[in-house]
Amino acid sequence: MSMRRVAVVGAGMTKFVRRSQETGRELSWEAVSKALESCEMSLDQMDCVVMGSAPDAFDGVHMKAEWLSDGAGAWGKPYMRGYVGGGTGVFAPAQGWYHIASGLFDTCLVVCEERMSPTQPHPQAAFNSIFDNFTERALGPNLLWIFALEMNAYMNRYGLKKEDIALVSVKNKRNAADHPASLLGDPNITVQDVLNSEVLAWPVQRLDVSPITDGAVALVLAAEPVARRVTPKPVWIEGVGWCLDTAYWTNRDLSYPTYVEEAARMAYKMAGIKEPRKEIHIAEPYDPFDYKELHHLEGLMLFGKGQAPEATARGVTQRTGDLPVCPSGGLLGVGNPIAAAGLMKIAELFWQLRGEAGKRQVPGDPRRGVAQAWGDLMQVGTVVVMGK
Repeated sequence: MSMRRVAVVGAGMTKFVRRSQETGRELSWEAVSKALESCEMSLDQMDCVVMGSAPDAFDGVHMKAEWLSDGAGAWGKPYMRGYVGGGTGVFAPAQGWYHIASGLFDTCLVVCEERMSPTQPHPQAAFNSIFDNFTERALGPNLLWIFALEMNAYMNRYGLKKEDIALVSVKNKRNAADHPASLLGDPNITVQDVLNSEVLAWPVQRLDVSPITDGAVALVLAAEPVARRVTPKPVWIEGVGWCLDTAYWTNRDLSYPTYVEEAARMAYKMAGIKEPRKEIHIAEPYDPFDYKELHHLEGLMLFGKGQAPEATARGVTQRTGDLPVCPSGGLLGVGNPIAAAGLMKIAELFWQLRGEAGKRQVPGDPRRGVAQAWGDLMQVGTVVVMGK
């Protein structure tokens, strides 16, 4: 079956900060308005809407997808909401891609929104009840100490020190200083600052973790004939992939994200990529923790197992390096409103590949990028390859 080519033609995002007044509806509409304005299209020209957002507890409302629908521009349109934890922001555009590639629609508005600031109930209440109630919940797990186990497994397997991993946090927070939407950009942060920050669950410290934020991102997707009418610089979705590992994180090799590799293989095959390290010019992997950027770079097969820390130390992943990684500042610097954080990765590649990323623009002429996100019970991999 031949599938139609699909491009991103517009993007918009809110500032990622803690908010006490704006609702999820208002954040969604701000992002949608900016995305439509960026490509000079109207809501009437959108055939359908794909929404990505976390469980109801995060916004403190029931039937959250329906509640967000009018703010997301979905009134009177075909509408769906998907959620695969942190992987949502890269899965939502894949869902939008299918709507258009299949020939069902010519345009699709993709919107991801999240409010992570304490609402009623607090998001942690949702996290406390996601684990198997017989085998795991009695242990009282929270996400931080599970990630501490994973970070320990990664460090022990490859003999890494905290200093090796802290370099990621320093790079991304410095990169974020150039992002107009960022919360924690800091041009002067050092490795020592990370090592001196509060211990949350060893070896995870305060500055190893992305900040709690609220925000939304929106994209306009279009079939090739529409895209070429709308813009002289469409950015094509060349491949999409996803994979789900077992929910039992206790049964997995925590030092390597197989779910990312499987998702990447699917996306790379669709994009015709044989040698990722040579054919990808810019990467936006999911970095809610500094070690996860390293983990995910290896899962994306951009570096060998255990080799991402050394590449980081050599400056390969700097904005001016051979393979810029998270030149946006990523979640560690810009913020982490869960579903919106993944979609930010796609929006950043869109701006980078069009040469419109401002102070955070990577040098040269990047022609192809990969975005990746991860979530649910730490077992979801979602990957999108984009090219111009």
